[in-house]
Amino acid sequence: MLHACIDHLVITAPSLADGAAYVRQVLGVRLAAGGEHPRMGTHNALLRLGEGLFLEVIAVNPEAPAPDRPRWFQLDRLSSDCRPRLATWVARTNNIAAAVAASAVALGTITPMTRGQLHWLITIPDDGGLPMQGIAPTLIEWRAEPHPASKLPDMGCSLLGLEANLTAADAVQLSDMLRQTDFQGALSVNLIGAGMAPSLVANICTPTGVRRLGLPATVIPM
Repeated sequence: MLHACIDHLVITAPSLADGAAYVRQVLGVRLAAGGEHPRMGTHNALLRLGEGLFLEVIAVNPEAPAPDRPRWFQLDRLSSDCRPRLATWVARTNNIAAAVAASAVALGTITPMTRGQLHWLITIPDDGGLPMQGIAPTLIEWRAEPHPASKLPDMGCSLLGLEANLTAADAVQLSDMLRQTDFQGALSVNLIGAGMAPSLVANICTPTGVRRLGLPATVIPM
């Protein structure tokens, strides 16, 4: 039976150092080393957010050859002076082909990927874009056990939930997509007014309180 859940959050940055500094500033913790994605010419750093959950900072790897296609997560469109940001989220599914077929939102081409000993299938639009400006998830199906979050150090952080802030029309489209892929998870869909920009916010419990990762970044005292 088809089902999906939150797998990880994606922060894009002009460099891995910039993204790591942003996470330290907002969440107050350091990231663990990740690895390289040869097919995309990118690399990442990671933070455990719970059982089967993590946060990923991803950036262009300046030491890697440029890929023969647009990089994922709109990384080719980032300027060298842009700010790191919560760009999107990734939903884990047990049947990525069925989930893509069921989704009314175009999620991209199912693509095999590797990082070291890890193997997975993931949806990537051919132009490297983000479905619904990053508010709709990328889909992933891991081809290895255990989940990579299990190997990360526990820094005392956990994901409380995601907020998708959308116009009414986009909210209907996202809700339909989540229902079609049988998504189950802590995500709330909030309506915004016409002309307002959509946004994605992650509420994360840290050792120093609950912090909101997204735009704007705020701290809720304990």
